[in-house]
Amino acid sequence: MFITEEDYIQVSSDALKIIQQANEANRLRAERRATERITSYLGGRYDMEQAFAAEGESRNDDLVGLMADLALYFMVLSLPQKMGYEVRKEQYEKAVAYLKEVQSGKVVMNLPAHSESEEDNTGDMIRYGSDRPNNYIW
Repeated sequence: MFITEEDYIQVSSDALKIIQQANEANRLRAERRATERITSYLGGRYDMEQAFAAEGESRNDDLVGLMADLALYFMVLSLPQKMGYEVRKEQYEKAVAYLKEVQSGKVVMNLPAHSESEEDNTGDMIRYGSDRPNNYIW
């Protein structure tokens, strides 16, 4: 998997408590949701499949932090007492705001871009131009 237990602990001091209370199935489900959420924001700009395939030191630290924040938020939602919900919600909102900044192009992440040879040419579907100008001089 892209993220490890040590990554959670580095991001948040209460992460170990949250992970210990969440069962393995909920943790994996939360990580998949976080992956999908990040991909939905950044997939049009970056090659997320390649970004999430990275391991060890070659992973993007910002992406690891975002993934941990989102996954912890989703894990907290599945806990009975929603331990630390307010803090996790705040971190989730910050992470989503950052993803929106990256999506809009205001912030650039060091992630692999889509290659030019890919079949997904979304710009090909847009037509632009104008008609001949009218001259209303009689």
